[in-house]
Amino acid sequence: MLPWDVDDLTFDETRFRGKVRLFPLPDLVMYPHVMQPLNIFEPRYLELLNEALDSDGLIAMSVLNPGKKMWPTQKTIGHMGPQSTDRPEVLPHACLGKVVTHQRKENGQYNILVLGMRRVTIHTELPPERSFRQAEVNLLDDFCRTENDTDRADLQAALTQRFQECLPEEQSAHPALSEMLSTEIPLSVLTDLVSFAMPFNIETKCELLRENDVDRRAWILLEAMDRLPNPEPQQGSQSGYLPPFSEN
Repeated sequence: MLPWDVDDLTFDETRFRGKVRLFPLPDLVMYPHVMQPLNIFEPRYLELLNEALDSDGLIAMSVLNPGKKMWPTQKTIGHMGPQSTDRPEVLPHACLGKVVTHQRKENGQYNILVLGMRRVTIHTELPPERSFRQAEVNLLDDFCRTENDTDRADLQAALTQRFQECLPEEQSAHPALSEMLSTEIPLSVLTDLVSFAMPFNIETKCELLRENDVDRRAWILLEAMDRLPNPEPQQGSQSGYLPPFSEN
């Protein structure tokens, strides 16, 4: 797997023109500051990935609308004329991610690692000209409503403690996780990490993605974690809450 360098971990918004490649998935919600491994095998997403690797490496991880069905549309592919394709509706908020490392397998598929960069809102999906979907988006900046640093520190401490209580014992004791939670990471980063790690339903995860008020996001998390059952050790290769490898 090709390693990344420091430039792969940064996002220069002054060079971003607002046009993105959409990678819609039904059950994976990405957030800034988190990494997700993906297995790319569908031809349309292989084309998407190859274009991304040849340019800025950016992919917008969007979410299929769980309440909508696919509808047929028409698009032209080369000399073959109009063909029917399915373009399921996507939710208006997405996470702009960057491919930080990739590995091409013998069968032509790819294993990639995507780092979430920024929240975005989709305002226009572009006419279908490629096998993958594209859209125009706006960057969505985080902001903090609470100006009192003491209040925010108390909120962060409460969120950290509740997160540790919700994690299965084998994960809460993990050295890397314990070290991360003991450091003074920004509340915005903590909320995204917790949002990604916890087994909330898709509606709650999407609510957390579209919420750019950091303090409000933290309160949503506290309320959502209070509704979760007590964690129990999991059997098998996948254990606990941390998200698994995802396939397109």
